[in-house]
Amino acid sequence: MLEQILSIFEQYGSALALVGLTLLSAVFSGTETAFIAASKVRLHRMEKEGSVAASRVLLLKQELPILISSILFCNTLINIFASALATHLFVEMFGDAGVFIATGVMAAALVIYAEVLPKILAITFAESYAVIVSPMVRVVLFITSPVTRFMDFYARMNLRLFGLKKSPDQETVDTVEELRGIIDLHGRSGVEARDEQLMLQSILDLGNVAVEEVMIHRKNMFCVDGGLPASEIVRQILDCPYTRVPIYIDNQDNIVGILHVKSFIRAVTSKTKVKLESIDVLGLASKPWFVPETRTLLSQMHAFRKRGEHVALVVDEYGDIQGLLTLEDILEEIVGDITDETDQDESNIFVNKKGEIMVDGKVTIRDLNRRFEWELPDEEASTLAGLVLEETMTIPEMGQIFVIHNLEIEVLRRVGNQITLLKITEKSPQS
Repeated sequence: MLEQILSIFEQYGSALALVGLTLLSAVFSGTETAFIAASKVRLHRMEKEGSVAASRVLLLKQELPILISSILFCNTLINIFASALATHLFVEMFGDAGVFIATGVMAAALVIYAEVLPKILAITFAESYAVIVSPMVRVVLFITSPVTRFMDFYARMNLRLFGLKKSPDQETVDTVEELRGIIDLHGRSGVEARDEQLMLQSILDLGNVAVEEVMIHRKNMFCVDGGLPASEIVRQILDCPYTRVPIYIDNQDNIVGILHVKSFIRAVTSKTKVKLESIDVLGLASKPWFVPETRTLLSQMHAFRKRGEHVALVVDEYGDIQGLLTLEDILEEIVGDITDETDQDESNIFVNKKGEIMVDGKVTIRDLNRRFEWELPDEEASTLAGLVLEETMTIPEMGQIFVIHNLEIEVLRRVGNQITLLKITEKSPQS
């Protein structure tokens, strides 16, 4: 009688142990998914709101490979022990057939209750789940850390045998790509939403765009000859729409200063009987700031802020002036064209009623891609005219038509060897 009672207690105890192990396995399975799926952005926001648990989760996510190894190590041990206990229990109950029964029962229990259900729950409430289990995870990580760190090291050594190695900058790249994906994924309909999406994408692109791609080319720069009489300089400055003007001596390749129009006008009007010829124009100009054409817009924007300047002259590797860059040029890369009452109305892109797009040759490929959602390459050429030259490997004649990336491009006007006006017609996918 006593043996029967002990046997019943043993069976019930084993059954309860199986249930407990299955639940524990479910917790670990959900924890793995929750820590992977938990958004760093949401956790950071929770941390800013004062959540200590969110801070703990963020710290744990910094060691995610070790964390996952620890969870998988514990979960594997739990599943092995549960399967062994189930096999022992069912063999005692059903004899040799208990092996197959235990396999079927544990397979169903572990897959449904210890894998699928907890993972669905963890994905749905990732941040909340991670916050709740974070104290337990920290204890588990502390206990299993020596073993899992060795396992992680051994696994990485094996990956290196196949030439797989994570670069130090990979985390930064992954973060940027994640941000790009979030922007694309959560893009909403509407003109304003589209503009916001383009601005966010443009901010992420600043580190990949060189200043030479957005600068004002030297042929389009407005400069003033510092050797002219002050009265003539005044006339030229009053006729120009700019507040900062490069000053050169002899030729435009010899720029010696940047004249701020406000400083010049202040000098002219400071005395009622001042003679224009007595004004030292070069003395009023600030020293020119030269930057390499390969510098990125992001680094140049930081340099503008640090120096407190708004204008820089772009030079090539030989020191020759290639163009001029302003802070406004960089801002326009983010928010689009910025115009005021002094800007001349120069529409570089015009769409007629037939859907044909008239484009100035100096329009950048980036502007076209952003406006029409095209994917024209801009690695070798930054402007549309440059793209035509690059693709055709020749200087086209007026009236010539080319098909480039499913766009029909016709040369409408050419001045010398410079393409100044093109017509673009989108071709249908069937044509």
